[in-house]
Amino acid sequence: MREVAIIGIGMMKWGELWEKSIRDLCVEAALNCLKDAGTDRVDSITVGTMSSGLFTGQEHLASIVPDYLGTKNAPAMRVESACASGGLAVKSGFMEVASGLSDFVLAVGVEKMTDVSGGEATYALATAADQEWEGFHGVTFPGLYAMMALAHMEKYGTTREQLADVAVKNHFNGSMNSHAQFPMKVTREQVMNSVMVADPIRILDCSPITDGAAAVLLTTVEEAQKITNHPLTVISGIGHATDTIALSQRSDLYSLKAVEIATERALKMAGKTIENIDFAEVHDCFTIAEIMVMEAMGVVKPGQGGPATSDGFSSLEGSFPINPSGGLKSKGHPVGATGVAQIVEAVNQLRGLSENRQIKNAKTALTQNMGGSGGSSVVHILEVK
Repeated sequence: MREVAIIGIGMMKWGELWEKSIRDLCVEAALNCLKDAGTDRVDSITVGTMSSGLFTGQEHLASIVPDYLGTKNAPAMRVESACASGGLAVKSGFMEVASGLSDFVLAVGVEKMTDVSGGEATYALATAADQEWEGFHGVTFPGLYAMMALAHMEKYGTTREQLADVAVKNHFNGSMNSHAQFPMKVTREQVMNSVMVADPIRILDCSPITDGAAAVLLTTVEEAQKITNHPLTVISGIGHATDTIALSQRSDLYSLKAVEIATERALKMAGKTIENIDFAEVHDCFTIAEIMVMEAMGVVKPGQGGPATSDGFSSLEGSFPINPSGGLKSKGHPVGATGVAQIVEAVNQLRGLSENRQIKNAKTALTQNMGGSGGSSVVHILEVK
């Protein structure tokens, strides 16, 4: 298996991008990525998107992207794993390069979510849940994560204040990210007094509806050494796992087994332990998700995610920084793009180019992307070679 490096990263400011179509978003992110890489060579393309048909009416992005990028006839494929579609696109690109099938693979993640009403967006997102046992009965993702939060509170004593502190931390980080949809700071009181969505989840516990795209260019280490002027960043480990799609079929509601297994697999492939990781970008679709992910990855023991957040353990200057980008909470969550954007942030940090939110001496990163309520998860380990 060939060693795989990331030589280009690209995205744009995320938000409600009314003037841009889904193809515009893909092309802008891809061109920014190729410019960063210093090459326009693309042998193949992987596109991660969750529900482009429901959000925009446009399927067949495997044709749209190479067509409008100017790489017509390039082989391309679309991959989907709900909100983990972006991470899966990067994994798919990695496999093409590692196997020798392609030398330069462009992995793009995208979602255009604001062209439909709030109700239609809620329906599109709910397709990542079990339609027979959850969606049919009216359960939405705030409701599912609210049940998970209540179970976690009951089991471990996690508090409403600790949930709020996740949002406070991530908005602080995102306030220094020029790509973030909501780059403003919030207080614990603002979070706890914001509109209730599904008790105990409030609106400032939730990631937003977002338009955006991100892209990375993957190649072999040998090719990268000929081209890049950046510190050489390699993907040394990948883990991928699934769990039951319905919460009711799991052994408990306060842990994330797919995250645990995917992390174990990624660390084993990289030959590392969680103690070797300098920081992580994780899937904080709701504040409780970040707390549960911390625990599932082994960053802290079960039940300690809330206290660790409030104590500053996961802050930019803490022992294990989490979501220096601002996470989904502040940066935004165009569902198919999130996993790729996590890679973009990790590479930027490893290059030492994240300015006011730069993590000191960052050499090894982990990204964790998750579908639905934890029904799937993809983990990548990146390091400077």
